[in-house]
Amino acid sequence: MKRKLLKTSLFGVLFVLTVSIPRPIKNICGVADEKIPYSQAECVMELNSRRILYEHRGEIRLPMASTTKIATAITVLETCNNAIDRKIAIPREAVGVEGSSVYLAEGDVYTTEELLYGLMLRSGNDCATALALNSCGNMPAFCAKMNETARKAGAVATNFRNPHGLPCENHYTTARDLSLIACYALKNPIFRQIVSTQYYMPRHWKNKNKMLASYEGAIGVKTGFTKEAGRCLVTAAERENMTLVCSVLNSPMMYERTAKLLDDAFSAYSYTKLLSKEEVFTISNGKRTLKACARGDFYYPLMQDEEQGVEICISPINDSTDREIVGQIQIYLAKRLLFSANLYKL
Repeated sequence: MKRKLLKTSLFGVLFVLTVSIPRPIKNICGVADEKIPYSQAECVMELNSRRILYEHRGEIRLPMASTTKIATAITVLETCNNAIDRKIAIPREAVGVEGSSVYLAEGDVYTTEELLYGLMLRSGNDCATALALNSCGNMPAFCAKMNETARKAGAVATNFRNPHGLPCENHYTTARDLSLIACYALKNPIFRQIVSTQYYMPRHWKNKNKMLASYEGAIGVKTGFTKEAGRCLVTAAERENMTLVCSVLNSPMMYERTAKLLDDAFSAYSYTKLLSKEEVFTISNGKRTLKACARGDFYYPLMQDEEQGVEICISPINDSTDREIVGQIQIYLAKRLLFSANLYKL
């Protein structure tokens, strides 16, 4: 890949920074047809960079039904520090909750792990209630933690009022935020394992998410439906080392629409290595010339015609010749900063 290499002078040490371009440069995917209509809102995002590859009304606030449980699950995991073997006695409040259920009975004992599988595979509203109450003691406190989770994920247009997604005033998200929350949650290996499981043998629970069986590379995440929200689906899929997350809200044909969006995005974008930790750079600080390298690789999803727009800037640090950090590398796409990292003396 051809790329421009620039050199500038820079004083001081900068911290590592990644910035995703908020919108695709071209809307080359997601065109609807008569057989597969648009969702009311939809967004496709690459997991690591959080780059939006495509969206349609991705910023509008909508109800999201049981896709709420993505935030519920990761909030529970973070609250219990991934201690999923802890036993939970089912409280009365978790019995007979409206909607989808695994039919918990008061006083029964389940592990956190079992309830998480019931939550994400069977969409158990009773599991959501039991987990929330066990985690924080009451619903308002748990929902506050869910909202903290959303903010950590970068989701600023989301508000949770319950852990299951049943209709509730001021309970909403956006397709963009939902993708951000899913990207954040998928960084947790336990969450990823749960949502990618097609059948949970200990309780004989089959995953309701048909994408796991029907779409190549699918690794989750969650379905949802209420009359108010319509059909909702968040799907993650991995091909050729690139993981995409697609969120569709109020989608009449959610499986078909999601498959088309993912197919289009996988066809249009490739996961391109823009920096290798093996690459050696020459740094000149005016006093002497040094060899340096980064300490990690950097990949970014690019369309083929974007590669010529990549610029790499190497900046020396001039205040010392003895320090380990001797420079800074910055990677730009179309004049926008994607990534910044320190360069270390070899």
